[in-house]
This record gives sequence, structure tokens and C-alpha cells, in this order.
Amino acid sequence: MANPAVIKILVEVALQVSKDEESRKKMLAIILGPVIFLLVLTSLVFYLAISPFSALAGWLVGDEVEAVDAFQKDYGYTHDSGIFERDFREGSGQEYDKDILLGKEGETPVVYFSQLDERWADEAYGRDKIGTHGCGPASMSIVVSTLTGIQVTPFEMAKWSYENGYYCPGGGSYHSLIPNAAMHWGLSVDKNLDGEGVAAALADGKLVVVIMSKGHFTSSGHFIVLRGITAEGKVLVADPASVKRSNQEWDISIILNEARKRVGAGGPFWAIG
Repeated sequence: MANPAVIKILVEVALQVSKDEESRKKMLAIILGPVIFLLVLTSLVFYLAISPFSALAGWLVGDEVEAVDAFQKDYGYTHDSGIFERDFREGSGQEYDKDILLGKEGETPVVYFSQLDERWADEAYGRDKIGTHGCGPASMSIVVSTLTGIQVTPFEMAKWSYENGYYCPGGGSYHSLIPNAAMHWGLSVDKNLDGEGVAAALADGKLVVVIMSKGHFTSSGHFIVLRGITAEGKVLVADPASVKRSNQEWDISIILNEARKRVGAGGPFWAIG
């Protein structure tokens, strides 16, 4: 039979251990509480910084959205690419069945593709996705499909780009994709164009691919297609991230000033015909 004195000691020890365990839990809660709060707060701030439109879309209307959009263009970025958050909101989850941007005087009608088209936006482009990093292949899909009459989708062009070494991990496409894809599909390429050369190429019915830097079209870097120039000197574009911008007329000074400087492979302008 167990000694009552021993049992008493064991019970007291068990109670003490229990109290110590509770104390440890309380201490951990006191220590970890502020840490967890700071981590949550940091995550929230980071989310707002990289995805402001996703966070604010439900709160803003009208001029407020335009004001935040302007701020995003000046200071914002996304964690995936140079595409504005608003472009993702407006362009994702759709199929662009009306593929032709009709030509007016001074404008080449083009077969339009969006990199955000739900048919391929989530398809792989290397370790990235066409929707976030596929502006280069999407731009060349527009060019090749328009000028050759052979439809090449962004999915097909991204596959070709990856297999031939033009995919840049985390950065989209190497600039060499543009002239080499054009030549692969039997098209001629003029490089190292100045402003007059760009205007002349557009007036001659050629399409001009340009890599844009931070400004009206991107927060960091983005390929678009110039598809014509009006009698008033306005430039028409086919932007694979925005149907809205593709249906606007642009001052040529904006295009020239925001074109990315000091790039390889003859950029920032490639006239293709």
C-alpha cells in the first residue's frame, strides 16, 4: 500500500507542474501576442503596398479610383510584374472574342490578343504565368497573326519563346524575343529607330513593338505594339494588358519619352513588316 506521505508529495509536485505549465502558457501568450500582431500588421501593410486596387476596389468609385490609379502609375508596383493592379482587375477572367481592332486612316487593323485572357492567363511561362509575365509573347502574337495571316496565340508564342531561350525568369522576356520571333515567322525587322523612324514605319503600315518603362503603360517594364499614326500625329497602340488603352489615341511624345532606354537587341523600337 502506498505511503500517504509520498502520495501527498506527488500530488503537490503535479499541482506545481500544472501551475508552471499554466504560467508558461500565459508567459508565451504575453510574449507572442505583440509579435503576432506586428506580423499581421506588417502583412497587411505589405498587401496594401503591392495590391492597392485589390484592397481598395470595393471602397472607391469615380474620381477616387482615377486618383488612386494615378498614384499607382507614379509610385506603385505589383509583386508579379509591371502590370498595373487595375489592369488585372479589368482584364482578368475574360475571353476576348472580338479579336480585330478595326483600322481607320493611318492605322493598321490588327488581330488583338490579351495576355490576361482567361484561356491562357494562368498557363505557365517558364516558372511564371502568361498573365503576369507574357506581354512579350502576347505582343508578338499580335504582330505575327496580323502580318502573316497565321494565328499564333499568346500560349503558342510563350511556348515557342520558352523553348528557344527567350524567357527571362522572373522578368518576362529577353528583348531578343522580338526580332528573332519576327524573323522566325518570315518578317523583316528594322531596329534602332528614332522618333521620325517610328512615325515613318507606322505611316508605311508596319507594326512597331516597343518596350515601355514606368509611366502610362507600366510600373516597371512592358511590351506593347504601335499599330498606326493618325493625320494629327496621334499614335494608336495594341496593349496586350489593356483594351482600354488600345482604344485611345496617344501623343507620340509620351511614347518616345516613356520608351525604355539602353536595352539590347536593337530596342526600344522594332519596326516589323
